Amino acid sequence: MSENDDPAPPIKVTWSGMTHPGRFRKNNEDAFLALTVDAEEMRLLGKDGTSPMEGSDFIFAVSDGMGGANAGEYASRIAIDRISHTLPRSFWLGAMGMRRGAGEWLEHLFEEIHTEMSRMSHSYPECSGMGATLSLCWFAPGKMNFAHIGDSRIYYWPGGGELRQISHDHTHVGWLVRTGQITESQARFHPAKSGLQQVLGGNVGNIDPQIGSVEYEPGDRFVLTTDGITDGLSTRGIQSVFERSAKDERSISRRLIDEAMFNSGRDNLTALVIEIS
Repeated sequence: MSENDDPAPPIKVTWSGMTHPGRFRKNNEDAFLALTVDAEEMRLLGKDGTSPMEGSDFIFAVSDGMGGANAGEYASRIAIDRISHTLPRSFWLGAMGMRRGAGEWLEHLFEEIHTEMSRMSHSYPECSGMGATLSLCWFAPGKMNFAHIGDSRIYYWPGGGELRQISHDHTHVGWLVRTGQITESQARFHPAKSGLQQVLGGNVGNIDPQIGSVEYEPGDRFVLTTDGITDGLSTRGIQSVFERSAKDERSISRRLIDEAMFNSGRDNLTALVIEIS
């Protein structure tokens, strides 16, 4: 490095998260999580913030619960709480080298949550049929590993590109979209769009979560949502909220919820936005 060369600025992660019961429901069966973990400790993060990534990984997740009485609210909380118990323990055991097997660890985590939720569903009448979606992003230096099940969503917006959904909706309607038989617009108004084929718990026998990864760069964004957001906003609509809100003082997660609730608001809504800078 020459005398005139400045060291590269540290990579930072900025996040904004919010959940809302919607216009018509009294309880909120959604939940979200933001935490950071290194070889020494795990720290839960607030709903908004900015932090350097040096020496730490970051985990973000959203979950939408389902079930009778308050079981749905309990289910999403089980999914979120289990992350903060299992992943940090795994991280400490493997230290930084554990990132190489992140996909296997994430699959193990989903199996563990599914087993616990299924056990409770069969053991307690008030938990019968309890289940939850879960979409999780794990940010390590240069790579985001993700695991997903259900119809919550993970979007990726590369700098200079277009917002695109990288998670699969585990519904028949989602399959119709992926195979080109119907459009996203048709799917949003399809009468069977909420018929889930894969969830954690929910009387599902064997789960098959989607596991993947994305190599990110500064300027990239990621958006995690539950279906209350996508009921009111298309993929293009979500991107439009970003593009129209440069002078808006509300957090980006608040803007997404307000816009989706204006257009629909029939379900609980959760938005979690992560930006690499």
